[in-house]
Amino acid sequence: MVEEGSLLFVCVHNAGRSQMAQAFAKKYGLKASSAGTFPASQVNPTVVEAMKEKGIDVSSNVPRMLTSEMINDAGLVVTMGCSVEEACPRPMLAQMQKKLVDWDLPDPKGKSIVEVRKIRDEIERRVMELSKSRQLASPP
Repeated sequence: MVEEGSLLFVCVHNAGRSQMAQAFAKKYGLKASSAGTFPASQVNPTVVEAMKEKGIDVSSNVPRMLTSEMINDAGLVVTMGCSVEEACPRPMLAQMQKKLVDWDLPDPKGKSIVEVRKIRDEIERRVMELSKSRQLASPP
């Protein structure tokens, strides 16, 4: 279960971008989870390698299926630019609209470690921005 007010990062396979975003969010003290509409069997090995370079181990993470409960419980749903509109049932999309942000990032699948590092660094930058804005919005 995702805690109220937490972040939910969503992509199709939950094997790359959403896994990186969840890991960075937790690193910066945010409540976060991730899921996919068609989860892969494992996290992308190149993503695992790129995250290890940042001192974060996602090798034991298991891609998860997106559920309506996850969307209901999330304070903000962040999609990664991976056409969840095509994969999500309409009622799920309707639930997400009120709290949906799309980051429109390239999929790391099949990309070199150099390209994955660029995606990773952009995700970290955006999560840091989210962290700052959520801290400002929270009462002291």
